[in-house]
Amino acid sequence: MPSTSPQQTLKSVFGFDDFRGGQQAVVSRVLDGHSTAAIFATGAGKSLCYQLPALHLPHLTLVVSPLLALMQDQLAFLTRHGVAAASIDSTQDRETTRSVMERAKRGELKILMVSVERLKNERFRNFLRQVAISLLVVDEAHCLSEWGHNFRPDYLKLPDYQRDFAIPQVLLLTATATPAVIDDMGEKFAIAPENVITTGFYRANLELLVSPTMEDRQQQLSNWLKPQMQPGFEAPTIIYVTLQQTAERVAKALAAQGIAVQAYHAGLDSSRRDEIQRQFMSGESPCIVATIAFGMGIDKGDIRNVVHYDLPKSIENYSQEIGRAGRDGQPSTCLTLAGREGLRVLENFVYGDTPEYAGIYRLLEEIAAAGQVPDRQWEVLLNTLSRDTNIRLLPLKTLLVRLEMHGVIAPRFTFLAEYRLRYHLEPDALVSRFEGERAAFVRLIVDNIPIARTWGTVDFDRLHQAGQAQQIDASRARVITALEYFQDKGWLTLEGKRMTDVYEVSNTGFSLETLARQLYNDCLTRERAEIERLSAMLALFESQRCLTRRLAEYFGDNTFDTPANAGQGRCGHCSVCHGHPVKLPDAPPEPPLTAADFQRYAMPLIERHTEQLGEPPNAQRLAHFLCGLAMPVFTPLKARSLNGFAVFEQRAYPEVREWAESHLGHTVGS
Repeated sequence: MPSTSPQQTLKSVFGFDDFRGGQQAVVSRVLDGHSTAAIFATGAGKSLCYQLPALHLPHLTLVVSPLLALMQDQLAFLTRHGVAAASIDSTQDRETTRSVMERAKRGELKILMVSVERLKNERFRNFLRQVAISLLVVDEAHCLSEWGHNFRPDYLKLPDYQRDFAIPQVLLLTATATPAVIDDMGEKFAIAPENVITTGFYRANLELLVSPTMEDRQQQLSNWLKPQMQPGFEAPTIIYVTLQQTAERVAKALAAQGIAVQAYHAGLDSSRRDEIQRQFMSGESPCIVATIAFGMGIDKGDIRNVVHYDLPKSIENYSQEIGRAGRDGQPSTCLTLAGREGLRVLENFVYGDTPEYAGIYRLLEEIAAAGQVPDRQWEVLLNTLSRDTNIRLLPLKTLLVRLEMHGVIAPRFTFLAEYRLRYHLEPDALVSRFEGERAAFVRLIVDNIPIARTWGTVDFDRLHQAGQAQQIDASRARVITALEYFQDKGWLTLEGKRMTDVYEVSNTGFSLETLARQLYNDCLTRERAEIERLSAMLALFESQRCLTRRLAEYFGDNTFDTPANAGQGRCGHCSVCHGHPVKLPDAPPEPPLTAADFQRYAMPLIERHTEQLGEPPNAQRLAHFLCGLAMPVFTPLKARSLNGFAVFEQRAYPEVREWAESHLGHTVGS
């Protein structure tokens, strides 16, 4: 532990003269041994709240982050400042990962960053139990609350991990937590109210504008943006859209108007995305039209405009995205071109994540069957289980965590179902490096992994049986340990795939019907909460009161008072304060749905579904198809190729489902 004070470390390591906002309060509480939560506005310096204490704590600081981009950005910052930090992530080779783990064991690292998914790996958990850890940091901590946006089911296990690894304290970091989410986070980690530090959400340099969309929204955007994009004086700008094709279309339209612009979305390959981001950060590319795939980890101080061409996904997303503007403190503008025409797409995304009741029942049937075998172990390949139950991956992961919390299943370990290898030296030469029983064991491996051309597939059952015949221990664990050792020595290359999670069925006495209904109702409750979140966002944009004040109050910041508002509760720099409250225009009316529409758009799926699966789809499945919402069952059916897929993506999902149900002639799915 350094003998210098936190204030001296702030200057000598990080180059800052003074703490900002609530940073000093958080650092002091952490160094006093208290579990703490820091609820800071985007760009207010949350990361320093763990980076600085890590240098004063005696052991490792373990940082759990949901995004690789965030980890890489923070790691680059720490490396520049000479802090001994590293990450373990999916982009690394085995040797790099092993080196990082060895450094951690030797006490050479102060900070280790990992994704929450990494903690599901049993071998990694065993490694952490061998390392003294002073502090667990949970970045984007709102992900652990079911009442927050961006809920990540694996985050719910973090309190258990804290106990499992004997970590004395935690630090939760987030920019977007409502009072309900803050209470939920504090309860899960036993954080006292006085150790929850909130900086407030008011940003005096951000002008919040809401403009109702005109008929030609692209031209409206171009007219607003053009004056700020004069050659040599372009204002760095991010324009957010919902869909990838919208990003391409809007970027193309702006380019045609002479604006230097690029599209950015998850459909581009990673090298192209990295290049676009680099050009934006360096100022080569002043304007980006992006889905929300862009922005995490972006710390560019001079972003002058953040435009929402489509409605954001929630008030939390809106706050996070506009928080990227004006981090240098200079005046910046946040414009929302708001209308209701994009609302249906956002609502339909919510409905798309609600699984079918039949799928939940099928999931519980599989668990009940696994509970009847002697060891009650249940092996799960997530993609296969998703296909068999017709439940998308995120809701499926959420259901599995819920079942853990109900005490029905308990995670035991994770393994790779398939391994293959390629020798770098002759198998006989490999055997010759050992003596006695070990040489016999290696000979058994070599003789029972046939090589086809270059690669050989490891058959663990065959090895085990051969071992029994020769009275040699050839258990799966011993074989894998040996092969990994051979790889570490450079004698062969080992590749694994098909990650398998193994659970123990710890409660076999549940009622299928009762539990399935309870889980399905939980999903419907979640669905309603997400739809209400969208309604709250519309209410914010249609506010007759100061937008900035409304935004602050949503996040529990009731201290809104500045010299500019003179006690009137007005910021003086938003649409409402400028005298322009808006009423969002309704989406253009859709023509009534008819029997002819059903024949034209629904029947192709019904016919193929009946032919291949022996029964027609239920109304929920049909509505997913017509609204363009993915389901695992659509892949083998090649549903996307059928006339009718996504034909009603701009319509309200409940309306389409009710219409489908009436034409199918029976009620299903509930």
